[in-house]
Amino acid sequence: MKFGLFFEISVPRPLTRANEQLSVHNTLEQARLADELGFDRVWVVEHHFLEEYSHSSAPDLVLSAIAMQTSRIRIGHGAVVCVPQINHPVRIAERAAMLDILSKGRLELGTARSSTWTEVGGFLGVSPEITKLSWDEYVHAIPKMWEDAPFSWDGVTFSTPERNVIPKPYQDPHPPMWVAVTTPGTEMDAAERGLGCLGVSANSFKAQEATVKRYREAIGHCKPVGKRINSEVAAMNFLYCHEDGKRAVAVGLNMVRQFNYLNTHQLWNREVFPTTAYKTLSNLAPGKTSKAPDDPNAERPVAEGVTIGDPQDVIRAIKVWESTGVDSINFLINCVETIDQQDVLESLRLFAREVMPAFRKGARMEAA
Repeated sequence: MKFGLFFEISVPRPLTRANEQLSVHNTLEQARLADELGFDRVWVVEHHFLEEYSHSSAPDLVLSAIAMQTSRIRIGHGAVVCVPQINHPVRIAERAAMLDILSKGRLELGTARSSTWTEVGGFLGVSPEITKLSWDEYVHAIPKMWEDAPFSWDGVTFSTPERNVIPKPYQDPHPPMWVAVTTPGTEMDAAERGLGCLGVSANSFKAQEATVKRYREAIGHCKPVGKRINSEVAAMNFLYCHEDGKRAVAVGLNMVRQFNYLNTHQLWNREVFPTTAYKTLSNLAPGKTSKAPDDPNAERPVAEGVTIGDPQDVIRAIKVWESTGVDSINFLINCVETIDQQDVLESLRLFAREVMPAFRKGARMEAA
């Protein structure tokens, strides 16, 4: 089981420059510590215009800073928006290759098409009807741009005359590629193209198990878009770990509530632009609660499967996710600075000290 951090870079009100700067620099500090503790990846999202929820409009710059301040952790572009009016595919390929060089081969490239009208509608000329088509063209074209031969493309959403797209990635043949999965069925789009399944919404254990099964069956017969098949399935979760389970629940659930509150206030494409291109979204909603271990008659306030609690609570939750077949879990560890930075860092240290050993052995844990 691999563990990563997922950064939205959410900013609390009042939306001052000082608060923005605090959230960005707290993110960098958390990434540095994750590198030291033995976490596998850090992911930085791309969003635009989403006040409070995410001020991460330039993830490649944040990832460059992380790459320069870390030595081993892999850096995930999670995920770049594949819409021509927002990111031209040539620019994506160029920036990703340079980031791979700067990090000495630690880049993972996630792809997405954006789900909110606030973002898509903020760039003139974007039609939600064609974002899936543009994403499909992008994931087929970008790996070809990284090859040594000159590249050209004559497609529906973009065209490029023959050019040599430079630089080339550090990783040979190219970095692992992923697709962000929020809507049911996107895991099949990923599998058919040989892309990793980057879960960015919450599922029940049963739903996750079914998703993994469908994905595993399909990727065995994939037609890969590049020269590297990524068959990994990643899930997303919240994380707050404290030796005092009651304190962990009180602090951690406040973070979850803040995130869910902001998440439900996004104006989703499907609500503004009726189209089959955007179906129901599996947003980060809490699941069913389970019985508390110390009182069989009381319901535990933490939603089932959420990794909030003392180390043993977190271990139990991860083991169930592991049983569904996921390969990695990426954690949201704060939202609008709800948790004090020092408490976030202590949560990460406790997780590395008490939880990671239950899933890892050998030199990695010695390093952590």
